[in-house]
Amino acid sequence: MQRAILILFLVLLGSGPLILSEFHITLLNYIGLSALVALGVVLLTGVGGLTSFGQAAFVGLGAYASAYLTTATDLPGWLTWAGGSPWIGLAAGLLLTAIVAWLLGALTLRLSGHYLPLGTIAWGISLYFLFGNLSFLGGHTGISGIPALALFGLELKSGRAFYYVIWVMLLAAVWITQNLLDSREGRAIRALKGGTVMAEAMGVDTARSKIIIFLIAALFAALSGWLYAHLQRFVNPTPFGLHIGIEYLFMAVVGGAGNVWGALLGAGLITILKQWLQDLLPKIFGASGNFEMIVFGMMMVLVLQRARDGIWPILARLVPPARGSRLVPQGDALPRNVMPQAGAGILDVRHVFKRFGGLVANNDMSFTVRAGEVMALIGPNGAGKSTMFDCISGVGSVSEGEIRFLGERIDHLTARAIARRGMSRTFQHVRLLPGMSVLENVAIGAHLRGTRGVLPAALHLERAEEQRLLAEAARQIERVGLKDSMFEQAGSLALGQQRTLEIARALAADPCLLLLDEPAAGLRYMEKQILADLLRKLKAEGMGILLVEHDMDFVMGLANRVVVMEFGEKIAEGLPDEVQRNPAVLEAYLGGVE
Repeated sequence: MQRAILILFLVLLGSGPLILSEFHITLLNYIGLSALVALGVVLLTGVGGLTSFGQAAFVGLGAYASAYLTTATDLPGWLTWAGGSPWIGLAAGLLLTAIVAWLLGALTLRLSGHYLPLGTIAWGISLYFLFGNLSFLGGHTGISGIPALALFGLELKSGRAFYYVIWVMLLAAVWITQNLLDSREGRAIRALKGGTVMAEAMGVDTARSKIIIFLIAALFAALSGWLYAHLQRFVNPTPFGLHIGIEYLFMAVVGGAGNVWGALLGAGLITILKQWLQDLLPKIFGASGNFEMIVFGMMMVLVLQRARDGIWPILARLVPPARGSRLVPQGDALPRNVMPQAGAGILDVRHVFKRFGGLVANNDMSFTVRAGEVMALIGPNGAGKSTMFDCISGVGSVSEGEIRFLGERIDHLTARAIARRGMSRTFQHVRLLPGMSVLENVAIGAHLRGTRGVLPAALHLERAEEQRLLAEAARQIERVGLKDSMFEQAGSLALGQQRTLEIARALAADPCLLLLDEPAAGLRYMEKQILADLLRKLKAEGMGILLVEHDMDFVMGLANRVVVMEFGEKIAEGLPDEVQRNPAVLEAYLGGVE
């Protein structure tokens, strides 16, 4: 069904110049140009969670770069070779945009919360005024006389002739974006919305993923600007202002900011509605003006209230899913790390302190975890157990002391670097991507076990590795007993199943040390027994397990050794039976003994 709809869409699109009027062709051209920018906004904002209001400025960079190179008669000597050709202008525009976007991204993407969109507004306004104040770009008057685009010796002087160029490039960008998102790199990008803590703990370089989508979105915008310049054959700063950047964001949100095809839908709806309102509203109000922006604002509020994911997901639910989409992935096993010898020390915590101002969350903590054992870290709420976990896994830094993993000091390393060395973890508060399937969530854990980058992913050249990564994720899902839920959205699972899913994701990284933060919380009795059996099996394979848990029956029936914490300090360590009889432990849990 989906394939039939796509084929019908392409047929109708291809026949447009043969059956439509000049007005409708022009409208479709502008929809295509806007959709190209909105597609970048979908990738950046809807998928990556990075709100940008400045994409129109990148459109301007692409447009002005080509306009200047193809019209200037006094180019500097080192640039004379590039003059006159729109295709060289395209390369120059993309290169200039990539450089500027990298510089702006390196500064802006360090911001978070409301500071990030404010940052994009700042440089968006700055670039807009830069276009208008540079005399060699024609100031606010702009540049005219831009040559028509020539393709195979044919000059594309009319909108009808330009139509196929715009839509072929847009569909190529859609294909590239779909390929990228359906890959290891794409899962890393989508993991950004789950928070950097989870993504970094799974080995994702979040700073790199952010700059990647920032660059791609900027390049899509620059390509749209280049097409616009040679379609209009005139540019000035007006189409590259902040209000147009906001309009692109409208398109993405209304269409469906998390969906590639939502960019086309949103661009079509906003462009057509804008044209219709520009004709209708002056007749109602009896004056000209940007009244359509008022309507757009009201529509945005309505969409955010009634359809926060945009219109595309509503339409997509009307179409049955493609056949074969629920087949369990098959592939060769990935290489596995060699487990340390049973009984060998793999984690050594030595005199660790963690301070938050005057609060000492971990006070002189020391213990060792060995290969092939389950070490339980227990204590009352607020004892500092999760803080200790964060210090070990690199989520938090150590104030004093040292932590060694496989003989190497790791307390100065990032969570990503520690994960690469063979440590994986779950979280006290479940950190999943609820809109992604169970399979895709677990595959994020295998991120470090793949090597193919962005370009192979965008061109669909990493299918063999992708199949092996998904097959590994499927094996881990079956291993923890979630096979029947493999293709369900993670957000639809019960809390206990979500915790089990986190364990599967951690196992997909092929660790030799597994850190489990309250894995049995929310599980029913039989689910706990299945989890305990799984952990015993992992222990028998030589894996070390450090466990934080409040269910004492679960802990005492599973752990080889127990460390008890209270107020950030270790108050007891030993075998489960010894710890249960320790007066200090009874005091901490029961308030003393008679």
